[in-house]
Amino acid sequence: MGSRRLSLADPRPLPSRYLTPEDLVEMFELPSVETVYQWRRKRTGPRGFRVGRHLRFDPADVLAWVNSQREGAAA
Repeated sequence: MGSRRLSLADPRPLPSRYLTPEDLVEMFELPSVETVYQWRRKRTGPRGFRVGRHLRFDPADVLAWVNSQREGAAA
């Protein structure tokens, strides 16, 4: 998948497909997929949905979440 990281200074376009927890780990340089699942349990991360037993994220929801994090940091 390459090194597609979400940088606040130089944001790159998100893929047009639904994202996996592993995609978020790579983009945000998270320690593990468990971090993504903790966000979900605590309702602090981007909104996700299940396809069967697989967790997926809409790129638009991830971008909205990033923007909300940036707005919160600026306050």
